[in-house]
Amino acid sequence: MSDRRLHAGDVVKHFKREMVTEEEAKANKYLYKIVGIAEHSETREIMVVYQALYGDFKMYVRPYAMFMSPVDKAKYPNVKQEYRFEKVRSE
Repeated sequence: MSDRRLHAGDVVKHFKREMVTEEEAKANKYLYKIVGIAEHSETREIMVVYQALYGDFKMYVRPYAMFMSPVDKAKYPNVKQEYRFEKVRSE
């Protein structure tokens, strides 16, 4: 998927998904659903609100710039995924 814009309902994968077992992959480990894009009320920083599709289905918020950032190849040289989070599908 070349369109990197995020929308509520999109499903994304974290780059660490490349490192999971087959069983963890079947359990959706490191897959997340985008709940929405939000603006911090004080700083006006754009944030991504997202929910895990595994485990206890926790919800998280992360700055948009960090969410969309490239994988640190110095720290994770064997990871093939280019960005920290990438879309799996749009809904």
